[in-house]
Amino acid sequence: MSTHQIMQGVRHAGGVLLRTGVVTWLIFLAIWASIAPFYPPAFFPGPLETLAGGKEILLDGTLVRFSLISLERVLTGWLLGILIGAPLGILIGRVRLLRQLIEPFVDFFRFIPAIAFLTLFIMWFGVGEQSKIILIMYATCFVVIINTAAGVLSIPPGRVSAARTLGASEWRIVWHVIVPECVPYVFTGVRLGLGSAFTAIVAAEMLAAREGVGYLVFTSRLYFRTDWILVGIVTLGLLGYCSDRALRGFGKVVLKRYRVADAGEFGK
Repeated sequence: MSTHQIMQGVRHAGGVLLRTGVVTWLIFLAIWASIAPFYPPAFFPGPLETLAGGKEILLDGTLVRFSLISLERVLTGWLLGILIGAPLGILIGRVRLLRQLIEPFVDFFRFIPAIAFLTLFIMWFGVGEQSKIILIMYATCFVVIINTAAGVLSIPPGRVSAARTLGASEWRIVWHVIVPECVPYVFTGVRLGLGSAFTAIVAAEMLAAREGVGYLVFTSRLYFRTDWILVGIVTLGLLGYCSDRALRGFGKVVLKRYRVADAGEFGK
């Protein structure tokens, strides 16, 4: 094998490592490990101390159980937010009168963070699962509504007029023209809503839960277990990252014909 071929192989391997994020995480771990020795482990544990703390709560089942509980809450509220937000966004974008009536309402409430309603939701729906799921649904709903409505409004009027000239009913126009054209916008709103859902669940579990990753992060301070706090933060990041990757994979396979194959990918 020639030197040129070896260099090409090295460059290809380096490109793969960069694209997969391995290099980024190695640099991050190196910086973390170099800073940690200057502080007590109880204040700022290093990667190895955090890994050891994570092993404790992984072996006793706490981390897996709390992760599944948080993920179930997020997915339930997120899906409900999509089911409400996407149809409502289409209606707002399609019906001028409805848009004029609802747009001020949407523009007002979308600036109020979900956590602001947590106390009210607990009073109205109790401290059980219902209040947390409704909070996540709220956090997701407005993002999906706004992106969906923007997608509907971006459709050229001539395309709708052409369908109507050919005799298409309003329902057929919505189903065969409006929906396919705004799928990329809906997909973007769904992905953004997933991030909002994870933000909401952390706040809800910190203040009104006995289980979940947010509860783990919040209560670990009582035991001065900074390593458990970091494990919880990393777990939330992994849950969100894997969920988003799965969603992007779904978009590439199922929604490819709607031009969402590379939605959200940097450098493409």
